[in-house]
Amino acid sequence: MGWFERNIVEPGKLPLLLALISFVLTFVITRTITRLIRAGKGPFGNVSSGGVHVHHVVPGVILTIVGGFGAVAGGQHGFGSCLAAVFFGIGAGLVLDEFALVLHLADVYWTADGRKSVEMVVLTASLVGLLLIGFSPLGVNDLSEGQEQNRAVALATVLVNFAFALIALFKGKIRLAVLGAIIPVVALIAAVRLARPASPWAKRFYRNRYRARARSTLRAYHHDRRWVGPRRAFQDWIGGAPDPEPTRSLERR
Repeated sequence: MGWFERNIVEPGKLPLLLALISFVLTFVITRTITRLIRAGKGPFGNVSSGGVHVHHVVPGVILTIVGGFGAVAGGQHGFGSCLAAVFFGIGAGLVLDEFALVLHLADVYWTADGRKSVEMVVLTASLVGLLLIGFSPLGVNDLSEGQEQNRAVALATVLVNFAFALIALFKGKIRLAVLGAIIPVVALIAAVRLARPASPWAKRFYRNRYRARARSTLRAYHHDRRWVGPRRAFQDWIGGAPDPEPTRSLERR
């Protein structure tokens, strides 16, 4: 209980914790319901008004606005801020579950493009989790001399690791950069390895290094071939497999 008070309540992270829990639960529940609707099971069904299908991104936007303004007005402490955080987390979960719809301005929920929604949810939950479990070296008072030293060391470690994560991001390794922000060794490995061929790092530093460009392209090709299957299987396990693309028959002349 002392750890929770010192690291969550005192730095004002309780609303963030409630928002993250609401966000993850909303995404899980929403995906479960939509998969049941897709399979024709259960009492659930699509919501329509005047013949128009109302996507759940609509109430999500409303709840996000309400929760966001409520959080600004409520500060970091008190029941109001916690309630606003729950509203915001639910709204964000509904919105990002249909991130691909907003991106493509089309109903691509059960298509291959719809996997972007799952990626965005996982990315967001990872970043928020990093903020939550990340120790607040400047937000806790009444520390002993040893704790003060530990705080300085932790702050320096976080800054160095953040620099490695930025390099990994600049090298086009978005997933490793996010994961490396949580696990320092991952950020270091991603930062020292070759950049992806289309990344800003490759365009800036590999412009006249033909061998580096060729190695970067070959490594990216083998990496994508190795991991595209497991990554899609993981996304399908979380969000459901997309509908198979219709095969187009060749027109006879």
